[in-house]
Amino acid sequence: MKVATWNVNSIRSRLDHATQWLQTNPVDVLCLQETKVVNETFPTAAFSELGYIAYIHGQKSYNGVALLSRQPLDKVQYGFAPVLGEDRVGDLDDQKRVIAGLWDDIYIVNLYVPNGSSVGSEKYEYKLRWLACLKEYLAALLTEHPNLNVCGDFNIALEDKDIYNSEGKEKHIMSSPTEREALKEVMAVGLKDGFRLFNDEGGHFSWWDYRTAAFQRNMGWRIDHHYLSAGLSDRALSCTIDLEPRRWEKPSDHTPVIMEYA
Repeated sequence: MKVATWNVNSIRSRLDHATQWLQTNPVDVLCLQETKVVNETFPTAAFSELGYIAYIHGQKSYNGVALLSRQPLDKVQYGFAPVLGEDRVGDLDDQKRVIAGLWDDIYIVNLYVPNGSSVGSEKYEYKLRWLACLKEYLAALLTEHPNLNVCGDFNIALEDKDIYNSEGKEKHIMSSPTEREALKEVMAVGLKDGFRLFNDEGGHFSWWDYRTAAFQRNMGWRIDHHYLSAGLSDRALSCTIDLEPRRWEKPSDHTPVIMEYA
């Protein structure tokens, strides 16, 4: 069984890329982020032709997440509120960043974590609030779903080796100590980094800035992750980053990360 995560940076702009990739990489579930369309204008038919069922949680021009599955998913939920309640979640579900569903005994959570803009900004504080809510959400989910695959664009490089050059990054968004500690708190509910189960080296990235020929120079960051509960990590066979779509014309700045299970 294979689950992939990919921030496509607009599904309308990258529809041909997504369908092309699925034809050569027919994963069981593809988790998309930054779809940037409302539900009604998501290109569902293009994926139906490939045998995928689309579960969509979108908004106009910004954010948006979707699950594309080769079989119907059970217990599909949108946002934090179905688990934590609206009083606890407050405004954190206004942006469409969370979707989850059950494939057999694996509960897949697809996330688009806020970027945070700049350290100390209002958006940074929002990101930290969002991550605190995420921790509660995942802890609650684990009580019902012990096999948890949490994936998506986390907008955080957890370690220095996840960045091409970590010098000065303690003051940089996506690598500040406070963000990293917040993500470690999320993982402390009982999650392991799927990629690091198989590869402990630096130099492996999933996002490259469009500027300064960053991809060609491999000046990237590893910010797209799969985090696995303890039982599910025992079933993991591989976790790979597919660089090929980043080489295509007008690509997303992210590339797919694929998790495979026994």
